[in-house]
Amino acid sequence: MALLRSVATLGGYTLVSRILGFVRDILLANALGAGMIADAFFVAFKFPNFFRRLFAEGAFNAAFVPLYAGRLAKDGLEPARRFAGEAAAVLLIALAAFTITAMVAMPWLMFVLAPGFVEDPDKLALTTELTRLTFPYLMFMALMALLGGMLNSLERFAATAAAPILLNIVLIAALLLTRAGVFNLPGHTLAWGVALAGAAQFVAIAWVCHRAGIMICLPRPRLTPGVRRLLMLMAPGLVGAGVVQVNLVVDVILASLLAEGSVSYLYFADRVNQLPLGVVGVAVGVALLPLLSRQLGAGDTEGARASQNRAIEFSMLLTLPAAAALVAMPLPIISGLFQRGAFDVSAAQATADALAAFACGLPAYVLIKTLTPAFFAREDTATPVKIAASAMVVNIILAAILMQYWAHVGIALATAISAWLNAIFLLVVLWRRGHIDPDRQLFLRLPRIMLASAVLGFVLWQAAQWFAAMFHGPLWQQSITLALFVFGGAFLFAILAQICGAADIRELVTVFRRRPTA
Repeated sequence: MALLRSVATLGGYTLVSRILGFVRDILLANALGAGMIADAFFVAFKFPNFFRRLFAEGAFNAAFVPLYAGRLAKDGLEPARRFAGEAAAVLLIALAAFTITAMVAMPWLMFVLAPGFVEDPDKLALTTELTRLTFPYLMFMALMALLGGMLNSLERFAATAAAPILLNIVLIAALLLTRAGVFNLPGHTLAWGVALAGAAQFVAIAWVCHRAGIMICLPRPRLTPGVRRLLMLMAPGLVGAGVVQVNLVVDVILASLLAEGSVSYLYFADRVNQLPLGVVGVAVGVALLPLLSRQLGAGDTEGARASQNRAIEFSMLLTLPAAAALVAMPLPIISGLFQRGAFDVSAAQATADALAAFACGLPAYVLIKTLTPAFFAREDTATPVKIAASAMVVNIILAAILMQYWAHVGIALATAISAWLNAIFLLVVLWRRGHIDPDRQLFLRLPRIMLASAVLGFVLWQAAQWFAAMFHGPLWQQSITLALFVFGGAFLFAILAQICGAADIRELVTVFRRRPTA
C-alpha cells in the first residue's frame, strides 16, 4: 500500500531527526539543567516553533496541498507553479511584517507569553532578547512549508522529512562549541543557532525543488482568486490543525506562573512524548492528505474510506504500545536520557511525572493528525476549528484547576484530556457525515492492539522495578539498559501482536517489498 510506504519514508527520516533531537536535549540538560537560562531559551524556542508546527504540519499544508495538487492534476505543472509563486509572494510580505512587528513588540508580548517571568527582571530581559533572536526562524519555516507542500504533492516526502535534521545538527554544534569554550553565552549561542538553522533548512528545500524542476519565481504580491481561496481555507485551519500546539503554548504560559523549572520540566517531557507523535502522527497526516485529495478528486470515495481505516489502524499499531511504555516507565526513560550534569534527581522525577501525564493523551494526539486530513481533503477547515476551539477552552479551564493541585503535572494532564475530547468529536462528526466507515479488519484488530499494548505496559513496568538500579549507574550502563528496554519492548510487542492477531507481520513485509505503482 502506497500510504504505508510514504509513512515509512516520512517516519524514517523523522526518527533520525528525533534521535539527534534527543542528543541535543541531553546536551541541553547537561549544560543548562532546569534553571533560568533553560526556561528563557525554551520560551524563546517555543514561540517560533509553535508557528513552524502550525504552518509546516498544520494549517498551511492542509490548505495548500489540496489546491496545489488539484491544479497540478487538472492544469499541469506551470499553472500549479504559478499559483505557488503567487501564494509565496503574499506569504513573504505578510510574514515579514508580522516578524518585524513581533520583534519590536517583544517586551510587551512577554507579558502574554511568560507572565510569570515579569517578577524577575533579569529572566524577563533574557527571554525577550533570546526570543528576538529566534523569531526569524518562523519566516524560513513558513516558506519551507510552501516548498515542502509542492514536493509532498508529487509524493517526494524525503526532503521535507529530513530538513529538521539540520536544526538538530546546528544546535548540537552550538552546544559543543559552547562546552569547548568558543562561546561563553549558551542561551544566546543557541538562539542564534535556531535562526541559522532555519535559513539552512530553507536553502536545502529550495535546492531540492530546483533539482525537481518545480522551483517558483516570486511575482508582485497580489490577492488573486487562488490566493484568496488559500487564505480562506487557512484562516480556520490555523487553530483547527494546530490545537495540540496551541494547548502546548497555553501550557508554557501557565507553567511560567509556577516554580522555577516548571517550563523546563514540561519541555523535556514533551520532547520525549513528541517522538512517537512526530514519527507516526505527523508522518501519517502528511502522507494521507495528498492521497485522500487525489482519491476524492477522482470520485473514489470507497478508496478514501479504506485509506482512512488503514491510516487509523497503522497509527494505533505504533502509538498504543509507545503510550503504554511511556506510562509504565517514565522515570527510567527520563533518568536514562537526561539525568546528569545540571539535571538532578528532583528534575528527573518532576519531568517523569509530566511525561506520564502527556503520554495518556498520546493516542489522541496521533488520532487528531490522522482524522483531520479527512476534513482538509474535502476543503473543510471550518469544522475542525470549531472542535479545536471547544477543546482549547476545556484545556485552559482544566489546566487552571489542576495546576492548583498537581502543579506542572496538572497542566500536562489537562492537555491530554482536551486532546481526547478533540479526537472523539472529530471521529463522531466524520461518522455522522459518512466520511468514515470502520471496516471489519479495523473492528477486529483495534481491540487486539489495545490488549497487546496493555500486556506490554505491564511487563515493562515490572521489568523497570526489577532493573531500577541499572538506570542509575554510569552513562554507558544507563544507555545500554535503556536501549535494551526499547528494542526488547518492540520485539515483545511484535510477538504479542502476531499471537493475538493485532497485526500480520507478513502482510506488512509484503507491502513494503512491493514496488510502488506509477
